Amino acid sequence: MEFDPSFTIPKMIKSSAEKYPEIDAQMRRLKNGDFEPILYRDMFQSALDFGAALLSIGVKRGDLIGLISDNRPEWLHACVGILSIGAVDVPRGCDATPIDLEKIFGITEAKIVIAENSSQVNKIADLKDKVPSIETIICFESEIKEEVLEKAKQNKITVLLFQDIIKAGQKWRIEHNGVVEEELEKGSIEDTATIIFTSGTTGTPKGVVLSHKNYLYQLDEVIERIFLNPGDRALSVLPVWHVFEREVEYVILIQGGTLCYSKPIGSILLADLKKLNPHLLPAVPRVFEAVYDGILKKMRKSGGIVLKMFNFFVALAKVEKAMQRKMLGQNACFTSNKKALWWILFFIPWLLLLPFYGLGNLLVFRKIKSMLGTNFRAGVVGGGAYPKQIDEFFWAIGVKLVEGYGLTETAPIVAVRPIASPIFRTIGSALRHIQVRIVDPVDGFVLGRGKQGVLQVKGPTVMKGYYKQPELTSKVINEEGWLDTGDLAVMTIHDEIQIKGRIKDTIVLRGGENLEPLPIETKLCESRYIKAAVVVGQDQRYLASLILVDEDEVKNYADENGIQYDTYENLLSSEVIQKLYETEINTLISSKNGFKMFERVARFTLITKQFEVGVELSAKQEIMRFRINELYKKEIASMFEEK
Repeated sequence: MEFDPSFTIPKMIKSSAEKYPEIDAQMRRLKNGDFEPILYRDMFQSALDFGAALLSIGVKRGDLIGLISDNRPEWLHACVGILSIGAVDVPRGCDATPIDLEKIFGITEAKIVIAENSSQVNKIADLKDKVPSIETIICFESEIKEEVLEKAKQNKITVLLFQDIIKAGQKWRIEHNGVVEEELEKGSIEDTATIIFTSGTTGTPKGVVLSHKNYLYQLDEVIERIFLNPGDRALSVLPVWHVFEREVEYVILIQGGTLCYSKPIGSILLADLKKLNPHLLPAVPRVFEAVYDGILKKMRKSGGIVLKMFNFFVALAKVEKAMQRKMLGQNACFTSNKKALWWILFFIPWLLLLPFYGLGNLLVFRKIKSMLGTNFRAGVVGGGAYPKQIDEFFWAIGVKLVEGYGLTETAPIVAVRPIASPIFRTIGSALRHIQVRIVDPVDGFVLGRGKQGVLQVKGPTVMKGYYKQPELTSKVINEEGWLDTGDLAVMTIHDEIQIKGRIKDTIVLRGGENLEPLPIETKLCESRYIKAAVVVGQDQRYLASLILVDEDEVKNYADENGIQYDTYENLLSSEVIQKLYETEINTLISSKNGFKMFERVARFTLITKQFEVGVELSAKQEIMRFRINELYKKEIASMFEEK
């Protein structure tokens, strides 16, 4: 399908529904584990029915509507229905805390909120005193506990069932023929589509305002890099309120692909891969790490000749593919390309390895690849950094995984490695319509290729701004329209991009969870034993922290509890002091204090050197995180070693 710059998201869905009416748009999981198809035609009509129902209860163009649910077929129907009438969705997942929702709905003053189930209805109804704007809750699931309904009634909140409101929308469309379709056609690509709040657990949330244009301009080229045929299946395992999953779904839908809803849980995912036999699997790095770890554990458990054969053929495959990448120019290139030289050096050794690679594929790799199904074309990795050993392993055994990059603020795709022509350890070049540049983090000068600096992005995918926070918007988008990503990157001579790390504060874990370290650090410093804390964990599975101890308080604790020691260093390393800090950290960073599970600090290291201006601190007495990462590189690395 060719990209149409006059599209809105509902117009794009309409186009697909008209072109592929009898093709499955979605596969809904039933209670017995089977899957039920939903045709493009029916999916689109359900969305229009929902949009009509919203019109019938007074929703107007530009109204903000909460959407608190994890990924499921009805999410898409509701979202497209909201956008069809020019309203705006404000999404969040079921793991959102009451504190999250209070801040989000307090800022947006949403009157209508869509909730996935009884638990979410209960959570939202509890907010009425703090968020008086909430008037109506629409629940996807039909089973709502009586006590929850009673609570909502007492709080003067109307609770409606999605199945009932769809029927009401169908009736309204008959009585108001063509009205919802007219509203859909009125939509402009410049209209706001969504406001996604990020990093708002315990600090001030930022509402990223994204237009239809922000999402749709990526599709002009993404569908060339991540290609599907009509009816090809893609497994959906990520929370759709995250911008990565949402955009991936648009990539699938514009090509007439089929969304199959699964979960990123090993046993469920593997069973669904076998049952659905998908062509595409978009996921965060952790999903593919879990597959990799599962393969290694299975091989180690087998032991003996099986393990030796596996290790031998994987090692051989890595060498064979490394040679092949050199000869075919599939490595990141920062100087002149010496492809001819590599052909001279590697062609004969590579040719000699080919039969052994074929044998390895027959005996080992084919069995591994069969776990992903016979149709599997590629996995798309996003939402966090893709570890090199995982990239190298899957490349070696012949499984295509392509890494993408972006931010919520760029809706999100800036670049993605093409399936057909991937360049190892890069995210590919910037998409069509998107400009990128690398600038010096100190003076802002534009750097040449091969020089590491901060990645900046400009183009139609860059957000409108942060909702009601122009001062924050101006900090990240300059007068020329360049968005500062806060990520360190380097560009090859062929314009591919390598992401090297982050210079801004936001931490992204391997599971794709975004969080701000400052609220965690601030909470930790409430302990009398902690002078300062620096939370780390970028691209890791969990958070860790460097803890600057308060020497006087620690010594006082030792005296009060009769703890004897010879040196201060030995006191800090003692079991009793380590336990003291472990207890302090776990007590402060807990669900009781509004923190999510992934915000817990799993490991820590005690440090004693005071922070100094010009070393660890800026002139404003702010922690310079990139300096901390350099100064304490060894200590940080030790906290993420497997034990």
